[in-house]
Amino acid sequence: MRSMRWNRLFVFFAALLLAPLCAVQAQQASTPQSPADIAAANAWQAAGKALQRGPHAIALRGQATLQLPEGYGFIPTAEATALMEAMGNGSDPNFIGLIVPTAEGNGDGWMVSVDYNPAGYINDDDAKHWNADELLENIKDGTEAGNKRRLQMGIPALEVTRWIEAPSYDSTTQRLVWSAEAHTKGAAAGEDATVNYNTYVLGREGYVSLNLITSASVVESQKPMARTLLGQVAFIDGKRYADFDASTDKVAGYGLAALIGGVAAKKLGLFALLAAFFAKSFKLIIFGAIAGATALKSYFTRKKS
Repeated sequence: MRSMRWNRLFVFFAALLLAPLCAVQAQQASTPQSPADIAAANAWQAAGKALQRGPHAIALRGQATLQLPEGYGFIPTAEATALMEAMGNGSDPNFIGLIVPTAEGNGDGWMVSVDYNPAGYINDDDAKHWNADELLENIKDGTEAGNKRRLQMGIPALEVTRWIEAPSYDSTTQRLVWSAEAHTKGAAAGEDATVNYNTYVLGREGYVSLNLITSASVVESQKPMARTLLGQVAFIDGKRYADFDASTDKVAGYGLAALIGGVAAKKLGLFALLAAFFAKSFKLIIFGAIAGATALKSYFTRKKS
């Protein structure tokens, strides 16, 4: 076996899949674990047991199917919700689960939140004339509104700074992509900013969103992966965008731009996911690789930076 140093988030995920080694981790920690750390560890262990590995077809609320490729894993709704809550992030009824890497070579330090929103048919005409600067300001305002809850949970306040990728929409496939960068407020120069790389595909009765949660230093290398996962989502017969029937179907109360500057702004608490890990300053080294159907066999050490 060769040793590998992984990005904090992926290492934390991999290490905490191992219930038998929790005692070892506790003994080796330089300081006692907090209740929040214990809750997060328990949530990750449950997620590891429930993990569905690709290749695997993931049903998305009877609307669409995600053909999960090999090297990726899917954490179902119940276990993924517990993870989000343990790490200071809320979830809602639209949340389906999380995609995580399960093999070297698929990148590290990321996860993808999968949602289905039954908003109705979304008219995409406004994609022809939206204003990217105005949309960015709306996201900044939504992030600022969410800072009160973050501070209450001991998570640093955030501010959105710029587009990582300005909004782009393919009217042929009904796929939308956009991404903004967020820094911890008052952060020192050089901080690796948090990034949500957001991808959507529209359907007849709503939309599926895949939200890549990562950092600015690696997002460029991970964009192809995010787009590949988006390409693996397909609405089933009768639920496609082209199946819309204006005489019977529900129409959403907003247009496509709201998925960037309005509705999406309410979900920017996901930025806190990586921010929480960075604030804790975990330093981990993991040996080994993923093996077997449901577990990772490895040895790790943990200490506070």
